[in-house]
Formats: sequence, C-alpha cells, structure tokens
Amino acid sequence: MSENRIGVAKTYKLYIGGAFPRSESGRSYPVSDAKGAFLANAAQGSRKDARDAVAAARKAFPGWSGATAYNRGQVLYRVAEVLEGRREQFAAEVAAAEGVALKKAQQLVDAAVDRWVWYAGWTDKVATVLGAANPVAGPYFSFSVPEPTGVVAVLAPQQSSLLGLVSAVAPVVATGNTAVVVASADRPLPAVTLSEVLATSDVPGGVVNVLTGRTEEIAPWLASHADVNALDLTGAPEALRAELERSAAGTVKRVLRPRPSEDYLREPDLGRLRAFVESKTVWHPVGT
Repeated sequence: MSENRIGVAKTYKLYIGGAFPRSESGRSYPVSDAKGAFLANAAQGSRKDARDAVAAARKAFPGWSGATAYNRGQVLYRVAEVLEGRREQFAAEVAAAEGVALKKAQQLVDAAVDRWVWYAGWTDKVATVLGAANPVAGPYFSFSVPEPTGVVAVLAPQQSSLLGLVSAVAPVVATGNTAVVVASADRPLPAVTLSEVLATSDVPGGVVNVLTGRTEEIAPWLASHADVNALDLTGAPEALRAELERSAAGTVKRVLRPRPSEDYLREPDLGRLRAFVESKTVWHPVGT
C-alpha cells in the first residue's frame, strides 16, 4: 500500500423524508474546519429541495402528532441513546467545526445528549403544564389543551453546531410538530451526522428533515411557503430577519425570534416548548 495514499473526500447528502438524496441542483460546497483545512463536501440545498422537505414534513405530521405523547418520548429517548453511542464521532466533528479542544467538545456533546433527554421527558408532561381547566360560571366544563402548530422551519444556530441545533430541534418535535431544518452553513457536519442518527433510530421519516447550504438562499422560500406553519429565526442572519418576518406574515406564520446572545449551556426552560403549540379550548356540558 502506498504511503502517499490520498483519502476519498466524502460528499454529504441532504436528509429528506427519511432518505438521503443529493441536491436536485447537483451543487455542493467545501466544508472546512476552524483553521481552514478541508473536511468534506456538503450538498448545497435549493428551493426545490426546500419544497420537497416541506412536503415530507407535512406528510409525516398526522402520524407524528397523532402518536401518544408517551410514544414520542420513547422515540426521542432512543435518539439520545444513539447519540451517546456516537459520542466520539460527534466530539471530533464539533471540535473541528468550532475550533475547541476535544475535551470541551466532549462536554458540548454530553450537554446535547442531556438536552435531548430533557425534552424527551417533557413529551407526556407538557399538556398537563401548559393546559388548564378553565373556571366558568355555567353548567359546562371548559378545558384548554396545547396542540402542535404543524410544520416548523428551523434555521439552526450558525455557531453552535450541535448543542444549539439540538436545543432548537428537540422541542419542536417533542411537542408533536415536524421540522425542516436548515443547518449551519459553515458547520454542517454535526447536523448531517445527527440526521444519520435520526435515520437509524425510531423517528419516522419526514419528522425531521435536514438541509445543508446557504441560509440566505433557502430561508426566504421557507418563510413564504404556504404549507409551513411556523418559523424559528434563531440562525437567520440579522440583515435578513426583517425580510423573513414580512414573508412569514403573508401566510400568518408563528415566528420565534432569536434571544440576544443566547447561551446554549444555560439550563433550558419551557419557552421553546411553548413556542410552537396552539391552545385549543373545549366546552362540554355537564348536569342533567
């Protein structure tokens, strides 16, 4: 074997509907580590890829939202198990992407696994905490219960390649929504590996769809898409946010604005679980 062997450069694909297609545009772009060294090629998603991802998310929504909350929790916990099993691979990718020491990267991966477990544990509790039995004066009961919004487009954080990604995606699917995720453009490899974890876990195809490429190119089409019900602007470039909000208003989307200087190592709260649910109120007569 030659000592001067050149390794095969890997070209990562998109994750849509439980499959790994190439971008319909045929484009890809090089991904480099924090020091500028080449790592791999990633598919450069297009408008058509975004439409395909939305269609897959919409198709998966009835089954995922209709599953019992307990079952969704089991499925998401299984994702955490597989994440834990690939800890070293994730740590190496996070270290390369974010330019941190391997020990720090391992801590970030551990935090991402713990974050996923935290949200998985909320699937069968969120209705109790966010729901209510409303006090009314009359011969009837009134209950308010949270229901998933639908298809959520998530613009993943640009800097936090795994922990920030998990912090944005896990609460979306934990509450019964389906997601179209636009990964960090410069740090997409942890997101692609996460899609491999989802594909080999029990998550139904289409529940989470992962697009790689330029957020500036893909996000406007998701913001204006009539079959997208909500938009998470966490990873949107600041210069693009106002335009995306205007586009989202055209189809009356629910929009989550990014928190200023968000620290993903901070303990999570109910904010993201509450962000993409709708409150449904039911009235029921009582008495003779």
